[in-house]
Amino acid sequence: MLHTFRYGYQRLFSFMPVFFALLLMWLALPAHAEKWLDDYAKHVKQQANKYNVPGYAFVYYEQGKVPQVFVYGYTHKGGERINENTVFRLASVSKTFTALLTAKLVEQNRLKWETPISTLLPNISFEKNGMQSLQLQHIVGQSSGFIPNAYDNLIEADYSLERVLMSLSELTPLCRPGECYTYQNALFGALEYYFSNNNTSYSRELQNQILTPLGMSASSAGKGGLLASASWAHPHIAIARNRWREGRVESNYYRFSPAAGVNASIRDMTIYLQALLGEFPTVISKQMIEEVTTPRVRTQREIRRRGWRGHLNDAHYGLGWRVYDFDGKRINYHGGWVKGYRADVAFAPDYSVGYVMLMNAESNMINTTTAEFWKRYFQQAEQQ
Repeated sequence: MLHTFRYGYQRLFSFMPVFFALLLMWLALPAHAEKWLDDYAKHVKQQANKYNVPGYAFVYYEQGKVPQVFVYGYTHKGGERINENTVFRLASVSKTFTALLTAKLVEQNRLKWETPISTLLPNISFEKNGMQSLQLQHIVGQSSGFIPNAYDNLIEADYSLERVLMSLSELTPLCRPGECYTYQNALFGALEYYFSNNNTSYSRELQNQILTPLGMSASSAGKGGLLASASWAHPHIAIARNRWREGRVESNYYRFSPAAGVNASIRDMTIYLQALLGEFPTVISKQMIEEVTTPRVRTQREIRRRGWRGHLNDAHYGLGWRVYDFDGKRINYHGGWVKGYRADVAFAPDYSVGYVMLMNAESNMINTTTAEFWKRYFQQAEQQ
């Protein structure tokens, strides 16, 4: 079953009178979606039925309009219907949070983008293969120089954080830091390690700096946070074409939370979109957003990615964000995939529009539905 929700955030806006006034304006608007969006929602539901996807939630948010949230399916077989408060794993969408958290700490002079690997990992030397020039910006910006997805297999084999990082320190790079795009997960463990060495944790810093100030009350970092949620979507793993089985929530990537350890509901992700569009500048400043979405390294292969091919004219990686030229329009985007879940987040700053989709299955359906959303949105925007 497909449900649509329109809602405001009275508690979040209680200390912001300007936004509260905007909320009242939203609530007075007609409670029907625009036709193009209704048609898109039907398309997504048809795709979900075609691929037997157990459940999803997505939101379309445009500044000055009511957030449009659509949910479908169940948390698991025999479970409850997915609603706007159901929590999903964000997988690699977590990297966008990590980028903003890092930008916040840079803003507070607690870290610098130029912070060297020797400061992050004082007990693990990266000098063996000339990687002493590796910096925080290269980690968050996916330009470390190591072979893509280096030692993800060790994460999945439940090797310890320190063991994985030590293995990375002995790896011969493909290029010097900052010179080429090389996507990583394991290297984000350097931040987890750094925080724990400084009497804090990634989870605590994210909660204190981003999640709590924004009022993202259902969001968390770590396996415990997901399992403690009042409603959470269980993972579904592919066993055959369009067939899924419910799996267990694994701990491996949660031990590398800066890479893939954040959880959130679609309601909270709507707040996140609002922040990305500049509505909460005391928490996430305009400078932070511009900093993390400034293109740094070109990602040529992204132009040919499935579902997006034909729309992408250019693609780069910034700091925790992909930057796309989509039919001549700019989109800041990131996707996530971890066992049993998929997630997408994207926003078009020039149009003040954002979109998030969360799924409790590994279906590639999300590749085409997100691209389809932006195609339809821009088409109708040009007609207005």
